[in-house]
Amino acid sequence: MKAFPMMIAIRVLRAAPILLLSALAMAQMPVPAPPSVGTSSHILVDFHSGTTIAEFQPDERVEPASITKLMTSYVVFNEIERGNLSLDDEVLVSEKAWRTPGSRMFIEVGSRVPVETLLKGVIIQSGNDASVALAEHIGGSEEVFASMMNEQARQLGMVNTHYVNATGLPDPDQYTSARDSALLAAALIERFPAYYGWYSEREFTYNEIRQHNRNRLLWRDPSVDGLKTGHTDSAGYCLVTSASRDGMRLISVVMGTDSEEARATSSQALLNYGFRFFETYQLYEAGDSLKTEPVWKGELDEVSLGVDEDLFVTIPRGRYDALDARVELAGDLIAPLALDQQVGQLIIDLDGTTVVQRPLKVQQAVAEAGFFGRTSDAIRLWFGGLFGD
Repeated sequence: MKAFPMMIAIRVLRAAPILLLSALAMAQMPVPAPPSVGTSSHILVDFHSGTTIAEFQPDERVEPASITKLMTSYVVFNEIERGNLSLDDEVLVSEKAWRTPGSRMFIEVGSRVPVETLLKGVIIQSGNDASVALAEHIGGSEEVFASMMNEQARQLGMVNTHYVNATGLPDPDQYTSARDSALLAAALIERFPAYYGWYSEREFTYNEIRQHNRNRLLWRDPSVDGLKTGHTDSAGYCLVTSASRDGMRLISVVMGTDSEEARATSSQALLNYGFRFFETYQLYEAGDSLKTEPVWKGELDEVSLGVDEDLFVTIPRGRYDALDARVELAGDLIAPLALDQQVGQLIIDLDGTTVVQRPLKVQQAVAEAGFFGRTSDAIRLWFGGLFGD
């Protein structure tokens, strides 16, 4: 990921129509088509910009299998962050958790296991027993915990996802999509960096039983540092993974491949494509003053304008010099102006195509001037409108 020079010229247009933000128009970019991989659906996105680099049926509802455990751990992390849970808390293992079929970390019924240990069993060993034990401890029952999972999915904008259990065991009412899984992975990485390193651990031993992480890319590609595999007969082999090279982080999701090897090679192909043919720049930081504009009828003569979030753009390699930044204002800035009030748009174009658009906001409040100041500016505005600038 590279930084964009702050001396970029920003053109200002007034009263121009506000453009609708569309997906990055890659069809006209001088890069080859994405690789063809054997999935039922997949997506490749840049973590920082959110740009979709490659996709195939990314919104198709599919069975999540153990990809479900990304949300299981997300809910647990959220409870820790809220102060409702501690890594040192001990969880009593129920008979239901102990009997849960599928992949296991081999906890014993009636034992007490620390939350941190169970989390590692979920993340590294994909333990269904650990997932149920955590769900029951936090929600009182797995069903209540599933409702907590669905609430978090709603807050993240995962519109094609619904959970009924914490494990990913097959259920006709449990589904997700490649795009939703990428959203969840990005949220995990962004919100919980203190715990994200667990997704890169290759093995974990509990009860004298050592098990390996099923994500083969952790051994093959040093840039890969997570996240989660999944498999059932009906879902096929799935993998959500992330990799970082030279500060550029990509997230790939492949669903419904036909083998462990296929999910690994498909994911690797997508990641290699993204890193080889694209690059991500940070254009501006939240709070940067991008433009100073005159204010009419206000106690201040001018006001700084900027964006309230870091702004990144992902573009084909070698096209940096073709980027163009411009500002479109809805009209003259007339007090009073509230802090963070939107007054226009910051638009980044590449070869005449809009690739990023963000709200342009006032960076300090401007109160209305007194009577004489307002009257003077009103007259000047009237004459300006009558005779032009």
